Amino acid sequence: MEKSYSESYKNAGVDITAGYKSVELMKADIKRTATGGEVSGIGGFGGLFAPDLKGYKDPILVSGTDGVGTKLKLAFLLDKHDTVGIDCVAMCVNDIICCGAKPLIFLDYIACGKNIPEKIAAIVKGVCDGCIEAGASLIGGETAEHPNMMPEEEYDLAGFCTGIVDRPKIIDNSTMREGDVIIALPSSGVHSNGFSLIRKVFDIENADLKSPRSELGGKSLGEALLAPTRIYVRPVLALLEKVAVKGISHITGGGFYENIPRSVPDGLCAKVSKDCLKIPPIFDLIQKTGNIPERDMFNTYNMGVGMSIVVSPTDAEKAVKILRENGEEAYVIGEIVKGDDKTIIV
Repeated sequence: MEKSYSESYKNAGVDITAGYKSVELMKADIKRTATGGEVSGIGGFGGLFAPDLKGYKDPILVSGTDGVGTKLKLAFLLDKHDTVGIDCVAMCVNDIICCGAKPLIFLDYIACGKNIPEKIAAIVKGVCDGCIEAGASLIGGETAEHPNMMPEEEYDLAGFCTGIVDRPKIIDNSTMREGDVIIALPSSGVHSNGFSLIRKVFDIENADLKSPRSELGGKSLGEALLAPTRIYVRPVLALLEKVAVKGISHITGGGFYENIPRSVPDGLCAKVSKDCLKIPPIFDLIQKTGNIPERDMFNTYNMGVGMSIVVSPTDAEKAVKILRENGEEAYVIGEIVKGDDKTIIV
């Protein structure tokens, strides 16, 4: 690699030596994510991983992919890049845990206007922090320098994860019944969805992102909006060991009305009590500043609920206890009823 250099390519806007420096800077963080199944180190054309299949009767691989979206604009404006990687991991692993899958591996993709090694390393540090929280190994990735396609100071970030679940333990809502209980796992705030609306509401390029605000409990607007997405893998896996979970929804773009129905079978409906919800102040500020109808808020944002879990009424108390023992302030927000609307908020 030390002899790999192209002055012509550099003059065109791509410095391949910056890419090598980025890799060197991120190696220590990537090493932190190792879980024992790695067959090869980073730098090859593919990431090799040998999963431990002991205890699985019929193992099924589950994959998910997602990005951080326009939340990255906040990172650019605040020049803070070490947490958006957590968002990237969270958006992927929280999806595959909805069917009961344990994350195994993760890969990231960064496209940037200019490869600034220290910035790329900060982004990957966040990815590694997220992987550690999710129990996944970062086995590869790609950084692509795209001069003239985006401003030098900007980048896009996406990820891909693969997990594993035993076929008999796949969560598929087939056992969901009327009277089942809906449990909420709190979000850290907006997570990684609805930022196109947020940027319009606050005129974000011209907003004061750094001053403390009383309506946000002393946090700045930038701090509240950039809070990384919660990763729910460990508490949910702990719950799955002891309780028969009937459905899980990751509340992302589309909010309650789009995501909860994805885990509810035809003929049944999720009835959510608005009075039970613990809505963080950032959502009140968004709604009031933008004069946004309440239904649009619930159809865009998680409103303080990052994940919902359905269990039988006889398991509800036990489920909440297990989740709280694993660091989640879980609480009941509703029940499953008969109906075709899929989601009702009352």
